[in-house]
Amino acid sequence: MKKLLLTLTALCLCSVLAMGAKKTKVKEHQNPFMTEYTTKYKIPPFQDITYADYVPAVKAGIEQHNQEINAIIVRRDRPDFDNTILALDNSGQLLTKVCYVYYALSESDGTPEMEKISAEIRPLITAHSDEVSMNAELFKKVKEVYDNQKLFNLTRPQQRLLEKTYKSFVRNGALLNDADKATLKQINQEIAAAQMQFNLNLLNENNKTEVVVDNAAELAGLPESTVAEAASQAESRGKAGKWVFTVHAPSRLAVLTYADSRSLRERMYKAYMSIGSKDNEYNNSANINKIINLRVRKANLLGYDTYADMMMDKVMSKTVENAENLLYQIWKPAVAKAKEEIADMQAYINRHGGDFKLAAWDYYYYAEKVKKERFNISEDEVRPYFQLDNVVKGLFAEAGKLYGITFTPMPKAPKYNPEVNVYDVKDAAGKHVAVFMTDYFPRATKRQGAWMSEMQSAYNYNGEDIRPIVFNVGNFTKPTKQLPSLLTIDEVETAFHEFGHGLHGMLTRAQFRGIAGTNIDRDAVELPSQFNEHWKFEPELLKIYARHYKTGEVIPDEMVKKLEASSRFNMGFRTTELCGAALLDIEWHKMNFAKDIDVEKFEKSVARRLGMPEEIQFRYRSPYFKHIFGSDEYAAGYYTYLWAEVLSADAASLFEEKGMYDQESAQSFLHNILEAGDSEDAMTLFKQFRGREPQVDALLRDRGLK
Repeated sequence: MKKLLLTLTALCLCSVLAMGAKKTKVKEHQNPFMTEYTTKYKIPPFQDITYADYVPAVKAGIEQHNQEINAIIVRRDRPDFDNTILALDNSGQLLTKVCYVYYALSESDGTPEMEKISAEIRPLITAHSDEVSMNAELFKKVKEVYDNQKLFNLTRPQQRLLEKTYKSFVRNGALLNDADKATLKQINQEIAAAQMQFNLNLLNENNKTEVVVDNAAELAGLPESTVAEAASQAESRGKAGKWVFTVHAPSRLAVLTYADSRSLRERMYKAYMSIGSKDNEYNNSANINKIINLRVRKANLLGYDTYADMMMDKVMSKTVENAENLLYQIWKPAVAKAKEEIADMQAYINRHGGDFKLAAWDYYYYAEKVKKERFNISEDEVRPYFQLDNVVKGLFAEAGKLYGITFTPMPKAPKYNPEVNVYDVKDAAGKHVAVFMTDYFPRATKRQGAWMSEMQSAYNYNGEDIRPIVFNVGNFTKPTKQLPSLLTIDEVETAFHEFGHGLHGMLTRAQFRGIAGTNIDRDAVELPSQFNEHWKFEPELLKIYARHYKTGEVIPDEMVKKLEASSRFNMGFRTTELCGAALLDIEWHKMNFAKDIDVEKFEKSVARRLGMPEEIQFRYRSPYFKHIFGSDEYAAGYYTYLWAEVLSADAASLFEEKGMYDQESAQSFLHNILEAGDSEDAMTLFKQFRGREPQVDALLRDRGLK
């Protein structure tokens, strides 16, 4: 997910919304970012925003923010929470608005025009962020409040915002001398440039990579919808009469799971695994080396031995050792389980006359075969019950039953793309809570994956309760002329996951922008999303949303039982690839000196040391590991998915004990987790909800590893 940190130093590393509307009395175009929106709930007027509006608005936002910073600095009264910390948290409104829209569209609608704008905007944003975070006079004011905080009788949320603001300055170079500050600014600019190129390479190669089939016999086993979409892709690419499969998840996973042609599966697997590492202009090896070496220099400059030490110092785990200890508790049983699964698949191959050893491109295919044999259920049988529109109804029904909120379509609301749907979210009393947007289908201008982000944060500003604008983005199976969008089990899980992030952003009641919603520790931010996954196949909810797209028939009880029985199937593989990627990330960032690295050899050496089965690859190979190289969000922090899963599994176990819609538990989760944001330490909030610290056993049970 795309986490938004609207604190000072991350001010422009977020995706932001624009304020403004065109003045009807003036004929010439008016920059929508420069005036207050007149749309309902101040949704950005996307239809009025042009490419030419972004750069001027960013420059104006930077100028305005500089004036606000200067106003804090020149005040002659004693620095306190309101005139320094709160003023800083509320500053940069215009810049934040532009950045919300710019980042949202650069990720989900990254046209060539947006790429050109990025080349100009990102250096401006990086430079401005550095100027603010390394402003000695501003930091002097912040430090005075921090050093004298006992004099101000601060509330706990005020203390949290103060501490977060002070530490953010320190981590971003406020204590460095002028020469080192200049060095750090240059490092930050170079990292930003390398990350932008990494992402651009990834987007372009993902869109251009294709697996072409010209023999219909190779299509055996593939779902009708996948074949239809491949034919459509071929036609759009000037290859009518053939079939073109892409490396985007709906196409790639369908081929790997269902194609009877082993050679087709191999071609698809190798096409995907080589993204960013082919001998072409999209090779990301140089970008990875540059980013890693710059991060080492940055960490050393800020007083840390490694970049991993620096990043973990600010989250729940606190140390690399703690993170690795958790991962190895999961890694060992996961690999053992994966080896059992591999043996089961090899036995299946042998029984059915296969004269070959299971390879990585066979894994999904034979896992599906064994699953069908063992549980008498297949993805093809289930998908007709998971039409996307119905799954969305299920998401909304779950939120209503747990938290008492409703979702009403807003068909006339502004949209940045025709495929977007917009909803008005209200509480049980009918009061507006948030705007929620969904954008679920792949397109050439959208990056891979799924995420949640915002176009407006929730906070209290001058007595006004500002409510958020939150959106979910996915790359789910597209509808065709013959079929609606029918989701895979993995896509259903992803929808519930991202919706959990969405609820976190929508339901926050934290007072200040810098601690609202998802502006929390990286290893706690995945708690609401993974927690929400536990309702995807909850029997009562399935009866509401899992209906056959042709007949409207509710999913049969027998199929629900099979879904539950098979829910932990193949967890060895899934956990190994995830945990392996987390350990790979840490290994990259444990380096304490700069050097040139052969990316492929490095990955192989890590896999060898871990004892990773050769039939399994890291969930993301480094050349397309966007989480850690496309930005700093999950760098030395991909492990937090598993750290948070410990929290989420333990949290969900309370509902399993008391009832999945137990209102006392739901209200406690709402109050302590979803509404609280970063108003209190994440572990303290969890213990207030659960009554104790989390236990890793719940995760191992959830994944069938214990």
